Amino acid sequence: MLLLLLLLSVILIVLLTTRLNVHPFLALLGAALLFALLAGMPFATIIQSINDGFGGTLGKIGLVIILGVIIGAFLEYSGGAFRLAEAVLQIIGRKRIHEAMGIMGFIVAIPVFVDSGFILLNPLNRSISKQAKVSLAGTAVALALGLMLTHVMVPPTPGPIAAAGILGADVGLVMLVGLGVSAITLVFAILFAKYFASKIYIDPAPELTEEEVVQKIKNSPTVFKSFLPILIPILLIVGKSIIEFSFPKEALQNNFAQTLLFVGTPVIALFIGMLLSFLLPKKLAQDTFSTNGLVGKSIMSAANVLLITGAGGIFGTILQNSNIADLLANIITDFNMGIWLPFLLAAAIKTAQGSSTIAIITAASIVAPLLSNLGFETALDKAIAVVAIGAGSAVISHANDSAFWVVTQLSSMDVKTGYRIYSTGTLLIGIVAALLLFLLSLWV
Repeated sequence: MLLLLLLLSVILIVLLTTRLNVHPFLALLGAALLFALLAGMPFATIIQSINDGFGGTLGKIGLVIILGVIIGAFLEYSGGAFRLAEAVLQIIGRKRIHEAMGIMGFIVAIPVFVDSGFILLNPLNRSISKQAKVSLAGTAVALALGLMLTHVMVPPTPGPIAAAGILGADVGLVMLVGLGVSAITLVFAILFAKYFASKIYIDPAPELTEEEVVQKIKNSPTVFKSFLPILIPILLIVGKSIIEFSFPKEALQNNFAQTLLFVGTPVIALFIGMLLSFLLPKKLAQDTFSTNGLVGKSIMSAANVLLITGAGGIFGTILQNSNIADLLANIITDFNMGIWLPFLLAAAIKTAQGSSTIAIITAASIVAPLLSNLGFETALDKAIAVVAIGAGSAVISHANDSAFWVVTQLSSMDVKTGYRIYSTGTLLIGIVAALLLFLLSLWV
C-alpha cells in the first residue's frame, strides 16, 4: 500500500506541475499531505513532519541558496560573467570554439542558472561563431551542455545544495565529486557538440557586432575580480572538507584551525563570496541593496526555489516517518541498484515535468529515508548519491523544460533539431556521469 501511495504521489506531482500548471510548492505539499493521510499516519506525526521537514531543510541550506543567487545576479549585472567568457576564449583559442564554449558554460553555471547563463552568453557565442565560420548548432549545444553539467552537479547551484541538505551530505565533498565527474563528462559533451551537433548548419547571424562585444567587455570588471566570488567560496568549502578528513578532531581544537573551519562553512563562505560580488559593478545604483534593487530582486527570485525546497523537505520527512524505508529495504537489497536508483528516479521526474531543480529536490526527498538500505553510509557515499541525483536531473531536457526553449529559440533551432542535438546531448551527459559515478562507487 505504501509503495503504491509513493508511486501515486510522484505521478500526482508530475501531473499537477505539467498538466495543470500548479506551482511545485503546492504540488509537493499536497502530495505529501495526501500520502500521509492515506497511509494512516497520526495527525500529530503529520504536523510534526511538516514543521520539521520545512524548517529543518531550509535551516540547513536556505541562506546558502539566497547567497548563491545574489552572487549570480551581480555577475550578470556587472558583466563579470561576460569577462570570464572572453578570458576562456583567449586561453583556449578562437579556433577551438566548441571547447571554449563548453568550458565557458561550465564555469558560469556554478552560480548562474542555465537559462540565465545561456541568455547572457548567447550574443558572444553568435558573434564568435560567425567570425570562426562555424555552425551555431554545435557551439550552442556545447555552451548549453557545459551550463547544464555544473548546474545540476556542483554547489552552490540551488539544486545540488538542496539535495546535500536533504541527504545530510557534506557540501565540500559534493563539490569535489561534482566538479570531478562533470569535468570528465564535459569532454564527452564537447566531442558530441563538435562532431555531431555541428553537422547541422545554422547561420550564427550575430545579435551583437564585434564593436558591441568589445564595448561590453571593456565595461566589465577584470577577470581576476570576476572570478573571485566563484573561486573563493569553492576553495573555502572544499578546504574545510579536506582539513576535516585529513586531521583528527583533537588536532583541530586550536583557534587557527577553528577559524579555517568557520570560514569554510557554506553559509560563511558564500557570504564572503557575496561581499566580493558587491565589488564587481563599476558603480552601484542608489537602490542596489534596497527591496526594489538588484539585491531585492535576487532575493525574490530565490524565494521560489526556497519554497520548493522546503516543500520537498516536508515530503521527505513524511516519507521517513511513514517507515516506507523498511518496506523498500528488501526490494532494494535484492536488486542492489546502488546509485542507479537515485539516478533513474531523478531522470524519470525530470523527463516528466521538465525542471531539474524540482527533479533533484523530489528525488532527494524520496531517497533520503533509503540511504542506509542503498548502502550510502559514509560522507563520500552521500556525496556520490547527491551527484547521481544531479546527473539524473539532466535527463532529458525537452519541450517541457524552459531551458529547452531558451536554447532552441535563441539558437534559431526548430523543435525537431532541438530534440536531435540538444535533448540527445542531455541524455548523453546524464548517462556518462552516471557511469562515472558507478565506477567511483565500486572503487570507494
